[in-house]
Amino acid sequence: MVYMFLANGFEEIEALYTLDVLRRAGIEIKTVGVSSEVATGSHNIPVICDITKDMLPLTDEFDMIILPGGMPGSTNLDNDPVVNKYIELAVNGGKLICAICAAPFILGKRGILKGKRATCFPGFEKYLEGAEVVDAGVVRDGNIITGRAMGSAHEFALTILEALKGKKAAEEMKKTIILK
Repeated sequence: MVYMFLANGFEEIEALYTLDVLRRAGIEIKTVGVSSEVATGSHNIPVICDITKDMLPLTDEFDMIILPGGMPGSTNLDNDPVVNKYIELAVNGGKLICAICAAPFILGKRGILKGKRATCFPGFEKYLEGAEVVDAGVVRDGNIITGRAMGSAHEFALTILEALKGKKAAEEMKKTIILK
C-alpha cells in the first residue's frame, strides 16, 4: 500500500500526475486527506481523498509514503502529527519515502537526508540539512526519492513506479505517455 498525503495547498500536478500513473500501473495507492476528506490544492482545485488521516492505522503495514509539494501544502504536511508519525514509521521501517518540490524540506529538517543526494524546488536547498543537493529533476538515493518541481512530475512518477514494480514496468508506462 502507498499513501499519498494531501494537505490544503498541495501542488495539484505533482500529486495527481503521480497518482494517475501509479493507478494506471495497478499500484494500490490511497490519497489521505490531512485536514478533511476534501483537500484543496494551491490553485484552488478540490480533491476528494480516498480516506482521511483519522482512518489510517498507525502501523508500518505500508510500502511507501508520498509527500507532494506546493505551498502552504508542504508546511501543512510538516506540521501534522499523523504525517510526522508516518514519516517516522517509514524511516524506522526502511520504507520508500518520496517528496517533491518544497516537500523535501520536511525530510531535510528532520535529518533524514543526511549523507544522501536530493533535489528540491529552488530556494529550499538550505533546508536539506546534510544532503548533497543535486541539480536534477528527480534523484533517488536508496529509499528516498526527491523531485524538483511540477515540471518534474513525469519523471518523479516513473521513478516511483520503477522503485515499486521495476524498470520494465516503468519503461512500459513511459511508452504509453506520448510526450511529442
